[in-house]
Amino acid sequence: MELVNIDAVRAAARGLAGVVQRTPVERSRAIGDAVGAEVLLKCENLQRTGSFKIRGASNRIARLTDAERGAGVVCASAGNHAQGVALAARLQGTTATVFMPVEAPLPKVQATENYGAEVRLAGADVTETLHEAVAFAQAEGRVFVHPFDHADIIAGQGTLGLELLEQIPSPGTVLVPLGGGGLISGLAVALRALSPQTRVVGVQAAGAASFAPSLDAGGARELGEVDTIADGIAVKRPGELTFAHVDELVDEVVTVDDDLLSRAVVLLLERAKLVVEPAGAAGVAAAMGGLTHLVEPVVPVLSGGNIDPLVLNHLVTSGLTSEGRYATLRTRIADRPGELVRLLGIVADARVNVVGVSHHRLGHRLRLGQVAVVLELETRGHGHLADLRATLEASGYPMQNE
Repeated sequence: MELVNIDAVRAAARGLAGVVQRTPVERSRAIGDAVGAEVLLKCENLQRTGSFKIRGASNRIARLTDAERGAGVVCASAGNHAQGVALAARLQGTTATVFMPVEAPLPKVQATENYGAEVRLAGADVTETLHEAVAFAQAEGRVFVHPFDHADIIAGQGTLGLELLEQIPSPGTVLVPLGGGGLISGLAVALRALSPQTRVVGVQAAGAASFAPSLDAGGARELGEVDTIADGIAVKRPGELTFAHVDELVDEVVTVDDDLLSRAVVLLLERAKLVVEPAGAAGVAAAMGGLTHLVEPVVPVLSGGNIDPLVLNHLVTSGLTSEGRYATLRTRIADRPGELVRLLGIVADARVNVVGVSHHRLGHRLRLGQVAVVLELETRGHGHLADLRATLEASGYPMQNE
């Protein structure tokens, strides 16, 4: 199978001039301290439409014939590719029909419609949605703009690699979120041609890690299901063309769990002041998880920042819980005046902030004269939380796990 070459990436870059933004590279000492290495963040979450996807979509549509563009294009996406195709189609004077999973985040659906596309909700996941979109495109005689498995898409995504090398002439390790493989394929083409010493590492969500079994088997293999908060990289099966690129050009593929992804989102939000979706934070998550062979400078590609505010709220809570900075404790107190005040006084003396309190007189584990109390707390970390638990136990307040 013929791989995309650097000339195709350079041609795509010429065509994208004035369409895509040159996204910044930000040095992050805070994240570097967490990782134990020099970290430079490639902020593609600040790209037009909020992700790198407009690069590949614009290049693909630009290379269609006038007749093909006149008929309109079709795509399938969980959200980022949808927005990229919608805007690229509008800029090039064609129409786009976009298929999205039925549970696609509402902000991504609305943003896609705002760019002028017709949105159709179909399929439980990206793979099912893709099948629906392909069938529609064939029936209507329109071009299907694949989210990752096409040479023009890969070449367009590869322009991010050219831009990166202009900003960081000699990156040590580039960490790339990996779903279907379009972004890492294009990046790897550029980096292998112009910076062959750079390590290219793909990062998949553990609940959607299709590349590891595919690489072991020597060809693309489909997962039975995907289950991850990183909807942007929740792909059941690699593309045939992208698999060939990853197999040939990528140094390593690793996985991160949802807990690490949540922590990475929180770290980027709190310390780097960047809103990044879970898929876009995969590279940072891998570095935080103790990834070995990190040649400096380490460059996580923040591939997207399109996240539902409700999901972000959930991830922040989850991430803080993982760091021991948010906790729910359950205990029992005597059912008499002043006992709750005494309990909260101990918590206050420990310099722990109370977010919420609830107490209940009914429960199968409660004896007569007892009240169950649930405390939602903010602490300074696992050590601080452990000290509070020990103090409460010593003061006669048993800790309960449920």
